[in-house]
Amino acid sequence: MTGPAGPPGPVPPGSYPPGQPDAGAMACARHPDRPTRLQCTRCGRPACPDCLREASVGYHCVDCVSGAARSARRGRTVAGASRVGKPVMVPILIAINVAVFALTVAAAGSVSDNYASALFARTSLTPILVVDGEWWRLLTSGFLHFGLLHLAFNMLAMWVIGRDVETVLGRWRLLAVYLVSLLGGSAAVMLFSSPTTQTAGASGAVFGLMGALAVLLYRLKMPAGQAIGVIVINIVISFAIPGISWTAHLGGLVIGAATTVALVYLPNRQRPAVQAAAVAGVAVVVLLAIGLSLTLVTS
Repeated sequence: MTGPAGPPGPVPPGSYPPGQPDAGAMACARHPDRPTRLQCTRCGRPACPDCLREASVGYHCVDCVSGAARSARRGRTVAGASRVGKPVMVPILIAINVAVFALTVAAAGSVSDNYASALFARTSLTPILVVDGEWWRLLTSGFLHFGLLHLAFNMLAMWVIGRDVETVLGRWRLLAVYLVSLLGGSAAVMLFSSPTTQTAGASGAVFGLMGALAVLLYRLKMPAGQAIGVIVINIVISFAIPGISWTAHLGGLVIGAATTVALVYLPNRQRPAVQAAAVAGVAVVVLLAIGLSLTLVTS
Protein backbone atom coordinates (compact mmCIF):
# COMPACT_ATOMS: atom_id res chain seq x y z
CA MET A 1 0.00 0.00 0.00
CA THR A 2 1.40 3.37 -0.93
CA GLY A 3 0.86 6.70 0.76
CA PRO A 4 -0.13 10.00 -0.89
CA ALA A 5 2.26 11.28 -3.48
CA GLY A 6 4.61 14.02 -2.24
CA PRO A 7 5.56 17.17 -4.12
CA PRO A 8 7.54 16.57 -7.26
CA GLY A 9 11.29 16.80 -6.79
CA PRO A 10 13.63 18.89 -8.88
CA VAL A 11 14.00 17.76 -12.44
CA PRO A 12 17.22 18.45 -14.29
CA PRO A 13 16.99 20.70 -17.34
CA GLY A 14 15.99 19.05 -20.57
CA SER A 15 14.16 16.05 -19.01
CA TYR A 16 10.61 16.79 -20.17
CA PRO A 17 9.28 14.76 -23.10
CA PRO A 18 8.57 17.13 -26.00
CA GLY A 19 4.91 17.97 -26.57
CA GLN A 20 3.67 16.34 -23.34
CA PRO A 21 1.31 18.62 -21.37
CA ASP A 22 2.04 19.19 -17.69
CA ALA A 23 -0.78 20.48 -15.53
CA GLY A 24 1.58 21.51 -12.70
CA ALA A 25 3.87 23.60 -14.89
CA MET A 26 4.33 27.36 -14.51
CA ALA A 27 5.45 29.95 -17.01
CA CYS A 28 9.17 30.71 -17.17
CA ALA A 29 9.91 34.10 -15.63
CA ARG A 30 11.89 35.15 -18.71
CA HIS A 31 9.91 33.24 -21.34
CA PRO A 32 6.17 33.33 -20.49
CA ASP A 33 5.36 31.07 -23.45
CA ARG A 34 7.42 28.20 -22.02
CA PRO A 35 5.81 26.01 -19.31
CA THR A 36 8.24 24.59 -16.75
CA ARG A 37 8.28 22.87 -13.38
CA LEU A 38 11.87 23.94 -12.75
CA GLN A 39 12.83 26.85 -10.55
CA CYS A 40 15.94 28.73 -9.50
CA THR A 41 17.27 27.35 -6.23
CA ARG A 42 18.44 30.84 -5.29
CA CYS A 43 15.45 33.12 -5.96
CA GLY A 44 12.71 30.48 -6.39
CA ARG A 45 11.36 31.86 -9.67
CA PRO A 46 10.21 29.38 -12.34
CA ALA A 47 12.73 29.03 -15.14
CA CYS A 48 12.96 26.97 -18.31
CA PRO A 49 16.04 24.83 -19.00
CA ASP A 50 17.58 27.54 -21.23
CA CYS A 51 17.46 30.03 -18.34
CA LEU A 52 19.17 27.83 -15.75
CA ARG A 53 22.85 27.37 -15.01
CA GLU A 54 24.31 24.61 -12.89
CA ALA A 55 25.56 25.82 -9.51
CA SER A 56 27.30 24.22 -6.55
CA VAL A 57 23.81 23.64 -5.09
CA GLY A 58 21.04 23.10 -7.63
CA TYR A 59 20.52 25.44 -10.57
CA HIS A 60 20.55 29.25 -10.66
CA CYS A 61 18.71 31.39 -13.18
CA VAL A 62 20.72 33.65 -15.48
CA ASP A 63 19.52 36.75 -13.61
CA CYS A 64 20.91 35.47 -10.30
CA VAL A 65 24.15 34.43 -11.96
CA SER A 66 24.55 37.91 -13.48
CA GLY A 67 23.67 39.64 -10.19
CA ALA A 68 26.18 37.53 -8.28
CA ALA A 69 28.91 38.44 -10.76
CA ARG A 70 28.17 42.17 -10.39
CA SER A 71 28.06 42.09 -6.60
CA ALA A 72 31.16 39.95 -6.12
CA ARG A 73 33.92 41.85 -4.33
CA ARG A 74 36.97 42.57 -6.38
CA GLY A 75 40.25 41.16 -5.15
CA ARG A 76 42.32 43.32 -2.82
CA THR A 77 46.08 43.71 -2.61
CA VAL A 78 48.17 43.80 0.56
CA ALA A 79 47.71 47.58 0.55
CA GLY A 80 43.91 47.26 0.37
CA ALA A 81 43.71 48.47 -3.24
CA SER A 82 41.42 46.97 -5.86
CA ARG A 83 43.22 44.89 -8.41
CA VAL A 84 43.28 47.03 -11.52
CA GLY A 85 44.47 46.39 -15.04
CA LYS A 86 46.67 48.84 -16.89
CA PRO A 87 48.50 51.51 -14.87
CA VAL A 88 46.93 54.96 -15.03
CA MET A 89 48.73 57.22 -12.57
CA VAL A 90 52.25 56.42 -13.79
CA PRO A 91 51.51 57.46 -17.41
CA ILE A 92 49.86 60.64 -16.11
CA LEU A 93 52.94 61.53 -14.04
CA ILE A 94 55.22 60.81 -17.00
CA ALA A 95 53.04 63.00 -19.22
CA ILE A 96 53.25 65.86 -16.72
CA ASN A 97 57.04 65.63 -16.57
CA VAL A 98 57.31 65.55 -20.36
CA ALA A 99 54.93 68.52 -20.69
CA VAL A 100 56.94 70.59 -18.20
CA PHE A 101 60.14 69.71 -20.07
CA ALA A 102 58.53 70.86 -23.33
CA LEU A 103 57.60 74.17 -21.70
CA THR A 104 61.19 74.77 -20.54
CA VAL A 105 62.49 73.88 -24.01
CA ALA A 106 60.07 76.33 -25.62
CA ALA A 107 60.99 79.04 -23.13
CA ALA A 108 64.74 78.52 -23.59
CA GLY A 109 64.60 77.85 -27.33
CA SER A 110 66.89 74.87 -26.83
CA VAL A 111 66.51 71.19 -25.94
CA SER A 112 69.95 70.72 -24.42
CA ASP A 113 70.00 74.08 -22.61
CA ASN A 114 66.40 74.11 -21.41
CA TYR A 115 67.65 74.90 -17.91
CA ALA A 116 68.58 78.39 -19.17
CA SER A 117 64.91 79.37 -19.36
CA ALA A 118 63.33 81.80 -16.91
CA LEU A 119 60.69 79.18 -16.08
CA PHE A 120 63.41 76.77 -14.98
CA ALA A 121 65.09 79.45 -12.89
CA ARG A 122 61.83 80.32 -11.11
CA THR A 123 60.85 76.72 -10.26
CA SER A 124 64.06 74.78 -9.58
CA LEU A 125 65.16 74.10 -5.99
CA THR A 126 67.68 76.48 -4.47
CA PRO A 127 67.61 76.31 -0.65
CA ILE A 128 68.42 79.97 -0.06
CA LEU A 129 65.47 81.01 -2.24
CA VAL A 130 63.14 78.71 -0.31
CA VAL A 131 64.29 80.49 2.84
CA ASP A 132 63.26 83.75 1.17
CA GLY A 133 59.70 82.43 0.87
CA GLU A 134 59.69 80.68 -2.50
CA TRP A 135 58.38 77.44 -0.96
CA TRP A 136 56.80 76.14 -4.20
CA ARG A 137 60.29 75.20 -5.38
CA LEU A 138 60.19 72.22 -3.00
CA LEU A 139 57.53 70.63 -5.22
CA THR A 140 57.95 72.14 -8.69
CA SER A 141 61.63 71.21 -8.87
CA GLY A 142 60.60 67.54 -8.96
CA PHE A 143 59.05 68.01 -12.41
CA LEU A 144 62.08 69.71 -14.04
CA HIS A 145 64.97 68.06 -15.87
CA PHE A 146 68.39 69.16 -17.11
CA GLY A 147 68.19 68.15 -20.76
CA LEU A 148 66.64 65.27 -22.67
CA LEU A 149 68.90 62.50 -21.32
CA HIS A 150 68.06 63.39 -17.72
CA LEU A 151 64.36 63.29 -18.57
CA ALA A 152 64.59 60.01 -20.51
CA PHE A 153 66.48 58.20 -17.76
CA ASN A 154 64.03 59.24 -15.04
CA MET A 155 60.91 58.54 -17.10
CA LEU A 156 62.17 55.10 -18.12
CA ALA A 157 62.91 54.22 -14.51
CA MET A 158 59.49 55.53 -13.45
CA TRP A 159 57.76 53.45 -16.11
CA VAL A 160 59.60 50.22 -15.30
CA ILE A 161 59.29 50.50 -11.52
CA GLY A 162 56.10 52.51 -11.16
CA ARG A 163 53.87 50.05 -13.05
CA ASP A 164 54.54 47.26 -10.55
CA VAL A 165 54.15 49.59 -7.59
CA GLU A 166 50.84 50.96 -8.90
CA THR A 167 49.53 47.41 -9.41
CA VAL A 168 49.91 46.72 -5.68
CA LEU A 169 49.33 50.13 -4.11
CA GLY A 170 46.64 51.39 -6.47
CA ARG A 171 46.53 54.77 -8.15
CA TRP A 172 46.06 57.17 -5.25
CA ARG A 173 48.42 55.40 -2.86
CA LEU A 174 51.09 55.44 -5.55
CA LEU A 175 50.51 59.18 -6.03
CA ALA A 176 50.86 59.70 -2.28
CA VAL A 177 54.17 57.78 -2.21
CA TYR A 178 55.41 59.73 -5.24
CA LEU A 179 54.63 63.19 -3.83
CA VAL A 180 55.84 62.49 -0.29
CA SER A 181 59.06 60.98 -1.70
CA LEU A 182 59.52 64.07 -3.87
CA LEU A 183 59.23 66.27 -0.79
CA GLY A 184 61.54 63.91 1.08
CA GLY A 185 64.20 64.43 -1.56
CA SER A 186 63.73 68.20 -1.36
CA ALA A 187 64.00 68.08 2.43
CA ALA A 188 67.31 66.19 2.17
CA VAL A 189 68.63 68.80 -0.26
CA MET A 190 67.59 71.56 2.13
CA LEU A 191 69.35 69.84 5.04
CA PHE A 192 72.57 68.57 3.48
CA SER A 193 73.30 70.58 0.30
CA SER A 194 74.80 74.01 -0.17
CA PRO A 195 72.22 76.82 0.23
CA THR A 196 73.06 78.08 -3.28
CA THR A 197 72.94 74.71 -5.07
CA GLN A 198 70.38 74.49 -7.89
CA THR A 199 68.62 71.10 -7.93
CA ALA A 200 65.93 69.69 -10.22
CA GLY A 201 64.61 66.34 -11.36
CA ALA A 202 62.15 63.57 -10.54
CA SER A 203 64.96 61.41 -9.17
CA GLY A 204 63.89 61.82 -5.56
CA ALA A 205 60.39 60.58 -6.39
CA VAL A 206 61.76 57.77 -8.59
CA PHE A 207 64.05 56.62 -5.78
CA GLY A 208 60.99 56.71 -3.55
CA LEU A 209 59.31 54.26 -5.93
CA MET A 210 62.43 52.09 -5.76
CA GLY A 211 62.14 52.00 -1.98
CA ALA A 212 58.43 51.24 -2.30
CA LEU A 213 59.12 48.32 -4.64
CA ALA A 214 61.69 46.82 -2.25
CA VAL A 215 59.21 47.03 0.65
CA LEU A 216 56.42 45.48 -1.41
CA LEU A 217 58.58 42.57 -2.53
CA TYR A 218 59.55 41.88 1.08
CA ARG A 219 55.92 42.15 2.21
CA LEU A 220 54.79 39.74 -0.52
CA LYS A 221 57.66 37.36 0.34
CA MET A 222 59.00 37.60 -3.19
CA PRO A 223 62.70 37.70 -4.18
CA ALA A 224 63.94 41.25 -3.66
CA GLY A 225 67.60 40.74 -4.52
CA GLN A 226 67.35 42.16 -8.03
CA ALA A 227 65.47 45.26 -6.88
CA ILE A 228 67.93 45.87 -4.06
CA GLY A 229 70.81 45.41 -6.50
CA VAL A 230 69.35 48.09 -8.78
CA ILE A 231 68.96 50.42 -5.81
CA VAL A 232 72.57 49.87 -4.70
CA ILE A 233 73.88 50.48 -8.25
CA ASN A 234 71.92 53.72 -8.49
CA ILE A 235 73.19 54.88 -5.10
CA VAL A 236 76.78 54.19 -6.19
CA ILE A 237 76.17 56.13 -9.41
CA SER A 238 74.75 59.00 -7.36
CA PHE A 239 78.05 59.33 -5.49
CA ALA A 240 80.38 58.45 -8.38
CA ILE A 241 79.15 60.88 -11.05
CA PRO A 242 79.67 64.59 -10.33
CA GLY A 243 76.64 66.84 -10.51
CA ILE A 244 74.12 64.23 -9.31
CA SER A 245 72.25 65.12 -6.13
CA TRP A 246 72.80 62.08 -3.91
CA THR A 247 70.98 63.88 -1.11
CA ALA A 248 67.73 64.01 -3.11
CA HIS A 249 68.12 60.37 -4.10
CA LEU A 250 68.66 59.09 -0.57
CA GLY A 251 65.98 61.36 0.87
CA GLY A 252 63.41 60.10 -1.63
CA LEU A 253 64.46 56.48 -1.12
CA VAL A 254 64.09 56.59 2.66
CA ILE A 255 60.77 58.46 2.63
CA GLY A 256 59.32 56.29 -0.15
CA ALA A 257 60.17 53.12 1.77
CA ALA A 258 58.82 54.53 5.04
CA THR A 259 55.55 55.62 3.42
CA THR A 260 55.06 52.20 1.83
CA VAL A 261 55.72 50.45 5.14
CA ALA A 262 52.94 52.55 6.63
CA LEU A 263 50.60 51.52 3.80
CA VAL A 264 51.14 47.74 3.83
CA TYR A 265 51.91 46.87 7.46
CA LEU A 266 49.05 48.63 9.24
CA PRO A 267 46.01 46.72 10.61
CA ASN A 268 43.17 45.98 8.18
CA ARG A 269 40.45 47.53 10.35
CA GLN A 270 39.47 50.99 9.08
CA ARG A 271 42.40 50.72 6.71
CA PRO A 272 41.77 53.75 4.44
CA ALA A 273 41.51 56.16 7.38
CA VAL A 274 44.54 54.66 9.12
CA GLN A 275 46.58 54.77 5.92
CA ALA A 276 45.66 58.40 5.28
CA ALA A 277 46.70 59.28 8.83
CA ALA A 278 49.98 57.38 8.45
CA VAL A 279 50.89 59.05 5.15
CA ALA A 280 49.99 62.42 6.68
CA GLY A 281 52.27 61.58 9.60
CA VAL A 282 55.21 60.87 7.29
CA ALA A 283 54.49 64.11 5.41
CA VAL A 284 54.50 66.05 8.69
CA VAL A 285 57.92 64.59 9.56
CA VAL A 286 59.19 65.71 6.14
CA LEU A 287 57.78 69.20 6.66
CA LEU A 288 59.39 69.39 10.10
CA ALA A 289 62.72 68.46 8.51
CA ILE A 290 62.22 71.26 5.98
CA GLY A 291 61.42 73.65 8.82
CA LEU A 292 64.63 72.60 10.58
CA SER A 293 66.59 73.18 7.38
CA LEU A 294 65.26 76.74 7.16
CA THR A 295 66.62 77.40 10.62
CA LEU A 296 70.01 75.90 9.74
CA VAL A 297 70.33 77.86 6.48
CA THR A 298 69.58 81.18 8.16
CA SER A 299 71.84 80.53 11.16
